[in-house]
Amino acid sequence: MTYESLENEIYDEGIEIIQMKFKGNLKALYGNKTIAIDPRIETSSEKTCILAEELGHYHKTVGNILDKTKIENVKQEKIARNWGYERLINLFDIIKAFNEGTRNLYEMAEYLNVTETFLNETIIHYREKYGLMFEISDYLIYFEPRLIIIKKF
Repeated sequence: MTYESLENEIYDEGIEIIQMKFKGNLKALYGNKTIAIDPRIETSSEKTCILAEELGHYHKTVGNILDKTKIENVKQEKIARNWGYERLINLFDIIKAFNEGTRNLYEMAEYLNVTETFLNETIIHYREKYGLMFEISDYLIYFEPRLIIIKKF
């Protein structure tokens, strides 16, 4: 998914996107149908990953969850991130990338227009959700010890 198509989806939801420079490591925030994103983010793939998570906050979280010392806030953050992972990369996307010839995580991330970090975190999410291996259609996807995709015959 491209940054522009996700941006259009966000606008279709009635959410405004504004540019805001943040201090520290914060790159974006969601609140009151507005996503504030730092304009200093350099790549469209990183912007796409960040917007997906913020859209996850719109769909899945409530209230102010900035205080990470509260376990309920940490849980809501994880829910929003997991939503973003699945929104940008489903298992068929991983299979398609494999079938298109990507042979490592860097190439797959490039193909999927996400950061390598986001792809790694997505794989961890699917491992937590499905276990070490998942069968889908004619494929076996192993999430450990590394991502392995096998087409069944």
